[in-house]
Amino acid sequence: MKPVYLDYNATTPIDSDVAAAMMLFIREEFGNPSSSYSLGIRARQALEKARGQVAELLGSKTSEIIFTSGGSESNNMVLKGVALSLRDKGRHIITTGIEHPAIFNPAIFLIENGWDVTFLPVDGYGSVNPDEVKNAIRKDTVLISVMHANNETGTIQPVQEIGRISRKHGIFFHTDAAQSVGKVKTDVSDLCVDFLSLAGHKLYAPKGVGALYIRDGIEIVPLIHGGGQESGRRAGTENVILNVALGAACELAGKNIKHDTFRIAALRDRLYDNMVSAIPDATLNGHPDNRLPNTLNISFTGFKGEKILKRIPNLCASTGAACKDRSATISHVLAAMGVSRESAIGAIRLTLGRPTTQDEVDQAAEWIIKAVRKEERGKRKEERGKGKGERGKGKGERDKKIIL
Repeated sequence: MKPVYLDYNATTPIDSDVAAAMMLFIREEFGNPSSSYSLGIRARQALEKARGQVAELLGSKTSEIIFTSGGSESNNMVLKGVALSLRDKGRHIITTGIEHPAIFNPAIFLIENGWDVTFLPVDGYGSVNPDEVKNAIRKDTVLISVMHANNETGTIQPVQEIGRISRKHGIFFHTDAAQSVGKVKTDVSDLCVDFLSLAGHKLYAPKGVGALYIRDGIEIVPLIHGGGQESGRRAGTENVILNVALGAACELAGKNIKHDTFRIAALRDRLYDNMVSAIPDATLNGHPDNRLPNTLNISFTGFKGEKILKRIPNLCASTGAACKDRSATISHVLAAMGVSRESAIGAIRLTLGRPTTQDEVDQAAEWIIKAVRKEERGKRKEERGKGKGERGKGKGERDKKIIL
């Protein structure tokens, strides 16, 4: 049976138009963008066209876009770059307890090297209260970093409001928008951000490419030192192949975003309704409305999400963030939201994409319902077995007493 892929927040396939855009630069146009002859000039032109395509999607200037190897590099570049640039002004950073490891771990690195980081709590929907951000600001605060949308629950954060608070206090503001770019509007002016990270493989471009928006006039210490590429902000010969692919993907996202948002959200809601109608005890994790149109995080309390998915080998989904599937610990996002351990263990993340069909959604719901019911029967059988064992143990104890 054909597998059903519902893990688009983990990664997306490369769009056919994106693949086509790459091919010329794989086969023929191999020039170094820094070279002054025609082959290099064409490579530079392709690079700048791609930069413009990314800028168009984000509503930024072309000069404000830096190509990187992905969201992790972009995030590290901001946190470490701002920290080093402003270390004489202050050593305090504000973020949240639900960030991706690409924010969380650089923050831990900075703590180990003398900086102070405040990790803000979230409410039951996984949303940060802007007042908590405002109250956490200190005289030595140099950066606030809050993700735009959570990769596990899809909850969209009040980034615009937080951005206004940051501007009022003269503090740099960064958002990790790896999950939201291409799914919802991410205009940097509307969001009031100074930095924004994106990852190509979340919007139908290849893995290993991303971009960072840095508002004009801001200079930070580079993460990678070397040549003067990317206006001196990110050294290394530019990967024209991947950057062209990212540009094409951003252009496609801009054209399709309105249609995709409506269609995918309808399929996501159909998937949820199908499951809940058969399993009323299933609970939604995350905000019911203010979340990404493609993301559904649902808990089957009393069961293990991992066991449910093992019963469905043809369903590609995860039990939380994809990078945590091998871990025995519960999702740090669900824990921060106050979700009980029993419910968090029973969580499954289902994320839809541009290729997802209604038939796939209906098939996935059917598989999950059957798997949960099998788990339920197995649990009842196990409990009956334990009950018989306890009764047998009791009888043995009585016999023992009689013999004594």
